[in-house]
Amino acid sequence: MEDKFMYFPYIRGRQYELLALSELATNNLLSNCIIPIVEPVKLSPTLVKMMEEYIKIKQPISIIRNPAVGTFMSDWHDAKEQSREARYKQRFAAQYEDSVIIKSLIMQKNAKILLERWNNSNVNKEDLLVINVDRDYLSLYEEEFGTVIPRYVLMPDESVFRRKVRRNKVLLDDKFEKRDRNADYQDVEDEFFSDDHLYYKEDGFDGFSDYSVVGNEYLEAGFAPYAVAIHIVYFAPDMTLRVRHFVSNSNEDITNPALKFYEAVSKLVKWYNADPHPVEITEGLQTFLQHYRQGSYPGLGTVKKLSLMHHIELMGKYLSKE
Repeated sequence: MEDKFMYFPYIRGRQYELLALSELATNNLLSNCIIPIVEPVKLSPTLVKMMEEYIKIKQPISIIRNPAVGTFMSDWHDAKEQSREARYKQRFAAQYEDSVIIKSLIMQKNAKILLERWNNSNVNKEDLLVINVDRDYLSLYEEEFGTVIPRYVLMPDESVFRRKVRRNKVLLDDKFEKRDRNADYQDVEDEFFSDDHLYYKEDGFDGFSDYSVVGNEYLEAGFAPYAVAIHIVYFAPDMTLRVRHFVSNSNEDITNPALKFYEAVSKLVKWYNADPHPVEITEGLQTFLQHYRQGSYPGLGTVKKLSLMHHIELMGKYLSKE
């Protein structure tokens, strides 16, 4: 694989995740060792705007055309002429043609039709990124990619996949230990996150991928939490990645999320201010510290956005040094 990319953060394209990717791009914080993968969950202005940013700076990004979660596919089919959705659809389709956008698909029921359509539009299979995580579709993968190898193939570290996928393999694993409630992170303040960045080559992969500090589970609707939790990834002395959880104290009911945020971010600031600092500063982390100093509350979506930005920027700094 002549490409230098190694880390492929897998992002479900909800609004704040897309805003995180946009800000990383516009502030020039993305290492050229990173290709974000976006599984769009709806056809939205935030999605097309984010794609625009990546095209502008010529930063490769993978956009899945047959997402398995959310309403993107139905939004696409239901877009009425002259509607806003039709305009987003038009912009998305035009941007999807740009070489910066890596055409990507999930091996699932509708993959065959999509591959046929791409084939008829002269899209090369060698240029695709394929998410290959369902063993029921391994035979379809072999049928479609028997002689042609996609540019990247994301797959779990399981022998049945290793036997079928020989080259351009990217290890995909959910590293985030999701708890039922935010308050539950108080029981595990600090835990192991990942060492894939240390061993992926040894294990025969060309890159590695995870769902960052959001996790693979997809929930359609958010709800007001009893507790606010901030998740910050950092490198331990042995260079494994760990994640630290900073949780609010006033978790009896859902009132006053601003106070809950302040309680959580105060713990983050106290931890960060140790000498030496336990983690390198990033734009996301800097913004958390700023909210603490100003006593401002950015809203829960932004908390997730900043944690995600921090993780992706931190990985970029590490990989660029390697």
